[in-house]
Amino acid sequence: MDDIIYMKEAIKEARRALECGEIPVGAVVVRGGEIIGRGHNVRSRDNSPFGHAEIAAMTEAAKKINSWRFDGCSIYVTLEPCVMCSGALVQCRMGWIVFGAKDPKAGGCRSLYEIPGDPRMYHRCAVTGGLLATECAEMLQKFFIEKRRARAAKK
Repeated sequence: MDDIIYMKEAIKEARRALECGEIPVGAVVVRGGEIIGRGHNVRSRDNSPFGHAEIAAMTEAAKKINSWRFDGCSIYVTLEPCVMCSGALVQCRMGWIVFGAKDPKAGGCRSLYEIPGDPRMYHRCAVTGGLLATECAEMLQKFFIEKRRARAAKK
């Protein structure tokens, strides 16, 4: 049940991204039953290739625990982490990655690559995918449908 609660918190973060016109992806980092970091996409707002929800949530969490190491922590993210974020999650030694919707075009945890479980890496993260996947995917699908409509209306 806690997993659902934390994913719903990540969904709230995704809605914050949506309100700002960003791709609706949200994430929370959890340690010992407490949310220690929150984040949502801010790539367009910040003009930053690093403005991913996972990076924002990990940055906030690192400040809160005064460490870059996330041993025993979990991250809940509405979309399967990309290659960059998957690598960052391994680098910071995240214990568990839980994601909602799969990302068949850029997924770094299951869809295209399996970076967190690669036995060649010095650290591996447990991964669970598909939690509240429909709700997470619908938000993304609606966002991109609206983007396409707006683009077509300008033509």
